[in-house]
Amino acid sequence: MLVFIDDSGDPGFKIEKGSSLVFVIACIIFDDELQAEKTALAIKELRRELKFPDSIEFKFSKSSKEVRVKFLRSVSDYKFKIRCLVINKELIRSQELRSNKNSFYSYAIKLLLEHNDGSIFDAKIRIDGSGDRVFRKSFTAYLRKQLNSNQRKIIQDCKLVDSRSSVLVQLADIVAGSIRRSYDEDKSDKNIYKKVIQKHTIDEWQFR
Repeated sequence: MLVFIDDSGDPGFKIEKGSSLVFVIACIIFDDELQAEKTALAIKELRRELKFPDSIEFKFSKSSKEVRVKFLRSVSDYKFKIRCLVINKELIRSQELRSNKNSFYSYAIKLLLEHNDGSIFDAKIRIDGSGDRVFRKSFTAYLRKQLNSNQRKIIQDCKLVDSRSSVLVQLADIVAGSIRRSYDEDKSDKNIYKKVIQKHTIDEWQFR
């Protein structure tokens, strides 16, 4: 099992100074490595079709409406599942989570992976992220401690990867951005992208 994770919005809580009100974590779940390979190939072929150089990274925030829709349609026939967590940050009361971006980010990913309704187990997990070496090491250790036990094993191995080198992490970025956009009431394209991925989405969990 392969799982690719990315987020949309930002983990900060200074909403009055520009931090996003809504934070979304999305994970793309492949039960079959061959389907993951075929999906990755379709994304690379789309990049060629659009005449983008191989160095170009697909990102929701940097793509036009047309490219976002083409991207999502290019992968729509492949077999993968989408689970996402949508957090309205006004509902977060913990001072630790509100004041420490790393703590909030780690907690959000842990929540999404933990409450997976049995859809994620013994998985190779790849998460977009650079961060400093100390945070990377403590973050992956935290997830293993929180999610693996004698009774269950959600994580086989977990790595933070550079999204520029993984088109499937880029897929997670586009999906997370598509879902977060649907919560932007003032955007004319708020409903476009989520419709394209609807058949793949098995859970859109709104944090309460």
